[in-house]
Formats: sequence, structure tokens, C-alpha cells
Amino acid sequence: VQLVQSGGGLVQTGGSLTLSCVTSGFTLADYNIVWVRQAPGKDREGVSCLSASNGRSYDANSVKGRFSMTVDHSNNAVYLQMRDLKPEDTAVYYCAAESGPGGTTLFRQCMTSQFSHYNIGHWGEGTLVNVSA
Repeated sequence: VQLVQSGGGLVQTGGSLTLSCVTSGFTLADYNIVWVRQAPGKDREGVSCLSASNGRSYDANSVKGRFSMTVDHSNNAVYLQMRDLKPEDTAVYYCAAESGPGGTTLFRQCMTSQFSHYNIGHWGEGTLVNVSA
């Protein structure tokens, strides 16, 4: 199982970026998928969460209306489209996926931003988004 991320970088306030997460080794449609970020010195924050079982989705209030997760099943890829970026969006962004009970837990963690010390599911390596003022 692999999740390979790309698309981060430096962008000015108000700019846009799209993060990519290309997956392999599992059937993406069977997995809950989340995007999580961690700013310097801060705890992880659930950004965008998608449940495969019922299609339920959740976006954090801090990004609602600006960020959007899309899934391309034909290419086994997940994207996080970000627009109107702000300096407070600066963070390392991770994609993660899990199925079954672990996937339910991961989705709940994403919604509440209450993450355990150990990672549940499969995680990408992270990509840095740096928004300059």
C-alpha cells in the first residue's frame, strides 16, 4: 500500500494550489480518505474527510468554501484543491486512507481533529504548503 503525495510549494496569499495523492495497492473506493495538516508547533488538524461507506464528507470550518477534495477512481488519485490561501494555511499536508473499523476511526479523528499518537491507516509522506503574507 502506498500513498505518494505531490503538489506543495510556496504561494502568495490569495493564491491556489492543488495537492495530489496517488494511491496503489488497495481499492480506493473501499477506503475512507482524509486530508490532515500540521502547522509548525501545532497539533494535527483534520482538513477534509470522506467516508467511502456512505459518501459522507466533512470540511473543517477553517477551510470550508476554499478547499475541496476530489477523488479520481480511474487513476487511484485523491486531490485537495485549495484556493484563496492564507498564511494560516501554512502546514505540512498529509493524505491518509483506511477501511473497516480503522477507517471509521480515522474519519472520526479527521472530523474532530483528535488524532492518536500513532497513525491509523496508511499515510502519505506529507507535502509542505507555505503561504507568504
